[in-house]
Amino acid sequence: MRILLVEDDAQLSTLLAEVLRDSGFVVDMAADGAEGRYLGESGDYDAVVLDLGLPGVDGLTVLRGWRDGGLSMPVLILTARGRWPEKLDGFNAGADDYLTKPFEMEEVVVRLRALIRRSAGHATVELKCGPVSLDTNTGRFAVDGVPLQLTAQEARILEYLMHHPDKVVSRTELMEHIYDRTFDPDSNVVDVLIGRIRQKLSVGFIHTVRGKGYRVEEQRS
Repeated sequence: MRILLVEDDAQLSTLLAEVLRDSGFVVDMAADGAEGRYLGESGDYDAVVLDLGLPGVDGLTVLRGWRDGGLSMPVLILTARGRWPEKLDGFNAGADDYLTKPFEMEEVVVRLRALIRRSAGHATVELKCGPVSLDTNTGRFAVDGVPLQLTAQEARILEYLMHHPDKVVSRTELMEHIYDRTFDPDSNVVDVLIGRIRQKLSVGFIHTVRGKGYRVEEQRS
């Protein structure tokens, strides 16, 4: 999952980005409002962490611009402004969640996972697609209740597909959401990893849509 982190405190930004990456996210960083606004408009992000007190263009202006432009990615405001009227301004501008500094790093991770899960239409912590389940809090997969061991890259691919069941996800989309901007777009690593995941699943779960991408099916009642 790709996250945009817009924070002007260099020390906090570096630490938070490290925690997010250790938790399996791909993180792009911006240190001011103008850069953050540009990245938000030009990238495809699963969620955004946005400070309000940014140099140049403040966070509320950035957020209003995104929403006025039709961008709907979930936004978690991260700020020292903790008074209720300021929180209300943030929600009215289009924020999905609000966290006041100081905060626990792990709470940012938990809140982001919840925002991403809900934005994809999933109400519970556990995602189920056919025989495969994913605990989004722990990142653990299982097939018919049996734990599934995946590498970090394999897990990122399967997690993204399971967050978007019944949707054909292109190879390009997968690369944009699970690798940083230095990744070689001509690499065939996604195809190799899909093959490895299929071998470990031992079930016909990931379907290839020829010329378009990959799809998994949501569990039917």
